[in-house]
Amino acid sequence: MASKRAVVAIGGNSLIKDKFHQTVRDQYIAAGETCSHIAGMIRGGWDVAITHGNGPQVGFILRRSELAAHELHEIPLEVAGADSQGAIGYALQQNLYNDFARLGIAKQAVTVVTQTEVDPDDPAFQAPSKPIGSYMEESEAGRRRDQEGWVVMEDAGRGWRRVVASPKPIRIIEEDAIRSLLDAGFVVISVGGGGIPVVRDAGGDLQGVAAVIDKDRASSLLASGIGAELFIISTAVEKVALRFGTPQEEWVDRMTLSEARSYLADGAHFAKGSMAPKIEAVIGYLERGGREAIITNPENVERALAGETGTHIVPG
Repeated sequence: MASKRAVVAIGGNSLIKDKFHQTVRDQYIAAGETCSHIAGMIRGGWDVAITHGNGPQVGFILRRSELAAHELHEIPLEVAGADSQGAIGYALQQNLYNDFARLGIAKQAVTVVTQTEVDPDDPAFQAPSKPIGSYMEESEAGRRRDQEGWVVMEDAGRGWRRVVASPKPIRIIEEDAIRSLLDAGFVVISVGGGGIPVVRDAGGDLQGVAAVIDKDRASSLLASGIGAELFIISTAVEKVALRFGTPQEEWVDRMTLSEARSYLADGAHFAKGSMAPKIEAVIGYLERGGREAIITNPENVERALAGETGTHIVPG
């Protein structure tokens, strides 16, 4: 069977089912459930690059660092992102290894710690808005602001939090390596959490910055860069809905690029913090020449590939 190339983006929240299942073991089990469906896809002839979110996991890392600050140095945000890429990659790799052995698939998975370049002049840096880390008392927030240069914001009466920029990704630094590994037959886990945000200094050297990149936007960029003919966003719902959460809610099986643009511009269909970034990522992928995108939940990936469910978004 001729190989086909796809990027499958899974959410960091999909590894945590609820507040009672947050341990490393719980996340490993959840990762295994998602991997089993991706393994079925690979058995069907797809070459796959897997990307993933890491928001909750980075939050845990930062909290541990805060609690240990009386004894150990604290971890910068971009390093916490790198740490999470390794840990989540390990869980996905091992689950896939076991799935491949069980299914008789001659494949291996490998994790690439991935950097994503952003523009240091991106307007997002002038208006940080992405909350990270723990809630703080106002006095602690003020100390962090004055001594460490943090931007802090009061969050709806629940306390103060650090906020950072969410700039647009412009380049996946390890794109060539990811493509080469796919060409060699590996399943590649990469662009974790949207990638570690980096900028170039005046001399062209890379350096990490405290920011958060949208995972789906970075995954869309990767899909275009490696020539993926399919971009799957695995999320909490089986299909995309118009007017989600209202009495006029309507589940969508198929939409064109032009329809997606229109629905997004309307503003009444996709929430800014959830589905809107996913639709934006799909639009970018299709505008750059992508063939098809699917949005569905992990357990329905194989059925969506067969055309039985999911929302299929195509050029046109």
